[in-house]
Amino acid sequence: MSRPGFLLSSWPWRSVAYLVSGAVTGAATLLLIVITAAAGGILALVLVGLPLLAATALSGIPLAWAERRRLRLIDLDPASDPHRTPAAHGLWGWLTTRLRERATWRELGFTLLFAGLLWPVDALVIAVALLSPLSMAVTPLLMATVGDGREAKVLKQWTVTTWPAAFGAAVLGLVLMGLCAYVLGVAAGARAGLTRLLIASREGDLGARVIELARSRVRLVDAFEAERRRIERDLHDGAQQRLVALTMTLGLARLDVPPGSLADQLAKAHDEAGRALAELRELIHGIHPKVLADYGLEAAIADAADRSPVPVDVGLELPGRLPRAVESAAYFVVCEALANTARHSGANRAEVTGRHRDGRLFLVVRDDGRGGADTATGSGLTGLADRVSVLDGRLSLSSPPGGPTVLRVEFPCVPSEPREPSKSREPSKSRVLREPRVPSEHREQTGRSG
Repeated sequence: MSRPGFLLSSWPWRSVAYLVSGAVTGAATLLLIVITAAAGGILALVLVGLPLLAATALSGIPLAWAERRRLRLIDLDPASDPHRTPAAHGLWGWLTTRLRERATWRELGFTLLFAGLLWPVDALVIAVALLSPLSMAVTPLLMATVGDGREAKVLKQWTVTTWPAAFGAAVLGLVLMGLCAYVLGVAAGARAGLTRLLIASREGDLGARVIELARSRVRLVDAFEAERRRIERDLHDGAQQRLVALTMTLGLARLDVPPGSLADQLAKAHDEAGRALAELRELIHGIHPKVLADYGLEAAIADAADRSPVPVDVGLELPGRLPRAVESAAYFVVCEALANTARHSGANRAEVTGRHRDGRLFLVVRDDGRGGADTATGSGLTGLADRVSVLDGRLSLSSPPGGPTVLRVEFPCVPSEPREPSKSREPSKSRVLREPRVPSEHREQTGRSG
């Protein structure tokens, strides 16, 4: 409206169309509500009127649908539908879903406000800001037709009897129409803003978008974890098995070849194949360790503690298997923390504790090193912090100079598979894991084939 070309643009006409259509729609809505409510109340005694009363309660839905489309005359930002898709098919499923939604009752309240107050305001604004200046602008026409060229009434208040006075009233009417165009724009904008606030709030749209974004992030995390497991499985069952077979074949070939240059070349190839196999196993373990997929977070952290160069005490109290995304994120946070402890802290001992309480998983990694760690300096935990936040978790680091360094992480989650009574055991609060904590058959399998 602040632009110089406002009067020559389509916006004044859009404002007029919005207010006029609002007045007509509101009058029709008031008439319809009065008729259906009265008929439903009278016929409710014989149960015939109950559908009419239900239709009255749901009358806000079609009106809100029409109002969201009428908003396009004034507001170019689309207004989304707050109603969700019914879970069940059919009329009954639709009715039960709509009657339980808060948006349905908000729209009913808007309908009653619209029918009782808003449309008369629209009509009043049209009458004052459009019809009054327009009636002044056509004064010469009225004087030439209705008044037989002798007189004409202006706004039904005063009479003009001369042509100069008639043309003066017309000029004044045109000036007032230009000024009232801004009034119509302001009124239409305020009316559209109130409508959006009541039935199509931008805050509501933003909240829905935030919820959908959070859900999409969770879906992406699940898809990412599924892809990691697929890659780990393909490498484990494909390339690693071929390398194992190649290593065994080269070893057998060394036994059959007499000493010489060929034997030396076979020995060198055998050693290279062994190193490639070891690197592939480490790569597979870094992508997604099989112990995590097979036995869960508790066994995977115990395995990570076994492989740590720094002695690690582990004390975990978990009710069973947790969601896979949570287990994976928690495991890699612990692994990164233990790796940082071994590389940078100079610690003699580390400790990993955790428990599940009140719908949240809490993990704490502590070491007695020199401290001074900071996630902002590229310690490797920054990316993990982002990964934790995707799952609505929190990661905090406390590492004053001189130590100790304490990393805390928590995830909201519920157990997906409760611990079986036969496998439950009292968690050890403080134990140094220097012997394997994974079942022996799994160790033998991973030792032979990765």
